[in-house]
Amino acid sequence: PSYPGLPVPQFRAWLTHAESPTHASYAPGTTFQIAVYEIGGNTGTYVDAPFHRYPEGQDFAELPLEKLANLTGIAVTVLREGPIGPEAFQGLDVSGKAVLVRTDWSKRWGGPDYFRSGPFLTADACHLLVQSQAALVGIDCANIDDMSDGARPAHTILLGAGIPIVEHLCSLDQIPQDNFRFFAVPPAIKGGTSFPVRAFVICE
Repeated sequence: PSYPGLPVPQFRAWLTHAESPTHASYAPGTTFQIAVYEIGGNTGTYVDAPFHRYPEGQDFAELPLEKLANLTGIAVTVLREGPIGPEAFQGLDVSGKAVLVRTDWSKRWGGPDYFRSGPFLTADACHLLVQSQAALVGIDCANIDDMSDGARPAHTILLGAGIPIVEHLCSLDQIPQDNFRFFAVPPAIKGGTSFPVRAFVICE
């Protein structure tokens, strides 16, 4: 699903295989299907660039690929609803790594309470991740922030430090705690703020 209030994705064929024979540039028997996609950036699993929160922040065309691809990863398991504080990350080496927070909230995907409350990172947790030089932070729930707090401190702190955020991750129960590489690469869109990705890991 899309984030509440955003448009529902629309997909349509601009040219079908059946229509291809009428296209002057194709030889007989050569057909193509060409689609048009209308989709909000905050749909499914997606990554946020700093420009999502800050007018002067990096967009996807400016965000270095090394902040999104082939990152050493670490998975942190916190199986509870509500705030996740700095104690979840204390003592962990997260420098230069993709920090993936497993809450298993993703198992509620498609259900009536998926977008209600849920786990989130506190401001203190985000400050610790910034100080510890995390490269990227992801979470398997609807929002890395407390949705009742309009100031959105997690987005503010992490994106303010140039740290991309990945939300709506899933299947984190199927990856190891460490010894993996993480990838979540959107198109290099000028002015891109948030965009769906096929996030995945490669275990080492």
